Amino acid sequence: MKKKMIDFLLNNANPSIKLRVKKEILNNISKQEEMKLQEQILEEKIIKVIGEKQLENGWIGLGFHGSNKNAGRYDNQEVGTKYMGEKGLKGTKILDNAMEAYKKTEFVDIGSEFEIPASGSNLIRCACIARAHYDEIIDIAPQIELSLESFKRVTEVDSILDVSRPTKRSRLFIKNERWPCRYHLEILAFTANTWKNENNVAMLAKAFKKLMRTDRTDIINTSVDCWIKNYAVKPLWLLNEGYSISGTGLNFHGEDGIRRTNLEKVEWLSRCGLYPYLPELQKEVDFIIDNINSDGVCSVEIYEKEFRGWSPYFGASLETDWRAKIRKQCDLTFRALLIVHYTGIFE
Repeated sequence: MKKKMIDFLLNNANPSIKLRVKKEILNNISKQEEMKLQEQILEEKIIKVIGEKQLENGWIGLGFHGSNKNAGRYDNQEVGTKYMGEKGLKGTKILDNAMEAYKKTEFVDIGSEFEIPASGSNLIRCACIARAHYDEIIDIAPQIELSLESFKRVTEVDSILDVSRPTKRSRLFIKNERWPCRYHLEILAFTANTWKNENNVAMLAKAFKKLMRTDRTDIINTSVDCWIKNYAVKPLWLLNEGYSISGTGLNFHGEDGIRRTNLEKVEWLSRCGLYPYLPELQKEVDFIIDNINSDGVCSVEIYEKEFRGWSPYFGASLETDWRAKIRKQCDLTFRALLIVHYTGIFE
């Protein structure tokens, strides 16, 4: 089955998927072939838009954490670098320069990620570095450790109520506490080669088992704000009790009765080595595999808006468009292949 998936993608997918299949799955690509595929990727419309918006210092566009009124979806530093990293452009001038901008830019606009849980521009920066696979070049070891500490804290307390305090309108995180958010998980998912060992994976699994609890309605999806410079602000996509592996980014299913899966969540948790530990993850992987046909093509139902809509919190599509059915099949099959690869179930 895995070979059929690989063959389908190598015969039909766009250059970025072909590159990543050969490099990440098969571990069999020459530098010359990688550069040739990267040259084709650099000619794609979205990449050209990003290049046109890149400033002299390497920074992409006028925004950082997503677009603003003067910037589009891709012409900002966060989405631009994540997208190019996913497209397989590590080592190209355009992504090297963007990473150099991360090295030289100080983020002092909001609080420290070490003082305020699930917050901080520098945490976003480090997630972008991890997603683009530049963590071997730019040191983000402190943020990797912080991410592990944030998930470990879940295992040490009864609930999110123990790391926050009530206010008149909501709750606030206690200063210097720890609690995980999407960016902590993103950092761990893309740096697993540096931290993944039996103890850390077991701890992470224990944390997710607590986050997926549904027995306490008083704590499910509890809203907790961060206190930054005398203001209460929303955290960076908090992971809290009520977490759903198969649900949308907001942790709930649609109401149309269609059984969908969240390929990004399944991929990230699989990258972290959690497949043997979490029955809920195993169930999702089984659902995905059940939707791979005899030709190795995946057609599983997904949350299309999240899959295709690149933003700080969404985005997985690497094909240029889905006007042809086969392009959607390539995108879904590639993500399914990554899941199969990182779970090791077809080895």
